[in-house]
Amino acid sequence: MAKKSAQEFVSTIPEPPISKFIFANTKLAWIWLIIRLYVSWQWLEAGYEKVTSNVWTGDKAGAALAGFIQGALQKTNGAHPDVTGWYGGFLHGFILPNTAIFSYVVSYGELLVGVGLLVGAFTGVAAFFGAFMNMNYLFSGTVSINPLLFLLELLLILAWRVAGWIGIDRALLPLLGTPWLPGKAFKK
Repeated sequence: MAKKSAQEFVSTIPEPPISKFIFANTKLAWIWLIIRLYVSWQWLEAGYEKVTSNVWTGDKAGAALAGFIQGALQKTNGAHPDVTGWYGGFLHGFILPNTAIFSYVVSYGELLVGVGLLVGAFTGVAAFFGAFMNMNYLFSGTVSINPLLFLLELLLILAWRVAGWIGIDRALLPLLGTPWLPGKAFKK
């Protein structure tokens, strides 16, 4: 009996038509534009507020973040804490001693996510970093608008191929391509 190659054992499950329509059809780009602009506005507003604040990026940088972290650390107690012990340990041991640095990272990160989503450049990447920040806020015990933004960002990540179609990604993605399929700029 002949030995089977690794290629013969690989199977591919095709993408369902409904999924392909929702997440990859440019006819729905206008819906993704509306979602993208809403999420962008939320990040731009939050980021701008922080970037222009003295306690986030000014001479008192880190003060607001330290207060936020202290509040999160108070939520690590009780039978059903809002903040898990491992995340509280991370906040206390790593973030709290470096609040000035992370204050700038958070402020400009929020602003950059907002700009990326606004212009539709690297939409999937911008949505990923927005979702990452929302998860950190949720881990810190802050609900607010974070679950909604996280959900919308997950959808934008799934629709990365068309979420920026009405935006810079329409030209940028074919030019740069992806790690698995280089774009026009990398072809000889």
